[in-house]
Amino acid sequence: MRTTLTLDEDVAARLRELSRLTDRSFKKTVNDVLRAGLNAPIQTEGRPFTVIPHTIGLKPGVDPRRLHQLIDELEAQDAAAETSGEYRPQTGKTQ
Repeated sequence: MRTTLTLDEDVAARLRELSRLTDRSFKKTVNDVLRAGLNAPIQTEGRPFTVIPHTIGLKPGVDPRRLHQLIDELEAQDAAAETSGEYRPQTGKTQ
């Protein structure tokens, strides 16, 4: 595959030097160096991220998988009440 690649001057100089020392073409040197870098194992710093679960304390009978449905139903009730003129904001509800 033919492509144009812009290298920083220090990187190009190191590749030219490596090419000269190993008696390989510049193209072969670039491909070998890229291949070695891509095949190297990825190292991450620090310890791995772990999730610490916490109970959320829902009351019995509340299905956490259906909370979005409950919110939608409550919003629909509010919208219906607002359009009919019976709207009374609930306490604790942020607007």
